[in-house]
Amino acid sequence: MEDSQNRKKLALFMESGFFVFEDSNAIFIDPVRVLNRSYNRFRVSPSTYYTRFFESQSPNLSSTSRKRKRNAKEPRALNERERIADQRHREARSFLLKAHESLQKSTGLLDALKNFRNNLSCSTDCGGLPLPEVQQSFAELGQVWQAPLYEITLNVRLSGQKNDDKDRPEQRVLPAFNNLVANETTDEAEADFLNNVYIIPRESCFYMSDVGQIHNLIPAHPNSGFNLIVIDPPWENASAHQKSRYPTLPNRYFLSLPIKQIIHTDGALVALWVTNREKLRSFVERELFPAWGVSYAATFYWLKVKANGSLISDLDLFHHRPYESLILGYICGKVNNSDEQSILRPVKDNYVIMSIPGDYSRKPPIADLLMEYVPGVKPARCIELFAREMMAGWVAWGNEPLHFQDSRFFLKR
Repeated sequence: MEDSQNRKKLALFMESGFFVFEDSNAIFIDPVRVLNRSYNRFRVSPSTYYTRFFESQSPNLSSTSRKRKRNAKEPRALNERERIADQRHREARSFLLKAHESLQKSTGLLDALKNFRNNLSCSTDCGGLPLPEVQQSFAELGQVWQAPLYEITLNVRLSGQKNDDKDRPEQRVLPAFNNLVANETTDEAEADFLNNVYIIPRESCFYMSDVGQIHNLIPAHPNSGFNLIVIDPPWENASAHQKSRYPTLPNRYFLSLPIKQIIHTDGALVALWVTNREKLRSFVERELFPAWGVSYAATFYWLKVKANGSLISDLDLFHHRPYESLILGYICGKVNNSDEQSILRPVKDNYVIMSIPGDYSRKPPIADLLMEYVPGVKPARCIELFAREMMAGWVAWGNEPLHFQDSRFFLKR
């Protein structure tokens, strides 16, 4: 009976990308399988999603390890902020370990991941075109004086069109920046922009702008607002390596985001990605959530693992812990709280999401895990702020929402 259940769970994982562990408060996600549900004619290329998965070990790894060991022999007293961070880690450590143990015991899932790696390594179909070292920077393009003149051509297939040569898609030419670009069809669209092709999921749209233009997302009527808001801020980071990958912003910029103004009248669930820096956690709790009118609900953890199921780094490594946090909170709506749709449901706390990490700053798609907690209208009206990729049915806002929509990240089915 148990073997039969495991086979069913594994078959479901191969189809959906989700593997739920019954013995812990955890789930394993294959982001590629999840994202592929947003597309009909294309699929996400695993080798370009899991870029770090294919990287060879750095030749300086041994010297780095020696340096860390040497530092470990010279302990110093933690300051107040570090002590608070260490306490948070100790509180999370037990259920992170339990989740990881559940993964290690799931031999069927681990075998599937092993085969997944072998298939990718041997496949000639998974690579697509090689990605350049430096991709086109939408953030920089949006700052030049010609930005309002840039146009994007959306090639959409209308309902009833067939996928053959005689049925050419309809072309729509639209401003690329400071404009809501929508694919309202039930099929993905191919968009031409500056000699590159981008894949736009079905029933989705993006608004590409800097923070100064975000107020254009405020709906004319609260009934058109959003009841699920996912935010992945470009937190300020002292690392020059990190800054070279994407522009960051000082914390004060996030205080001015019009979160209260873009929510649905029934209220909203807010999901905020935060690193393990105590400065950020304290800022969110003491300043950011209060400024946005968000009441804390729960914390999810994203535990990053390798293809063999091991953690990407030691769980207790102070400055490079192998997990990030997703802080969840509610904003109450303006409707009568007795309305069944406006009831705010308790969120499962300390939930652990495990996955093999993709490229830098790329988060696993967690929308399906949040839907049961979203208040108000169904289907939910969803938006991601500071988005770098798109999902079917969602609005994506940021200064580079097309970053991971480049056709070189995809394969044709």
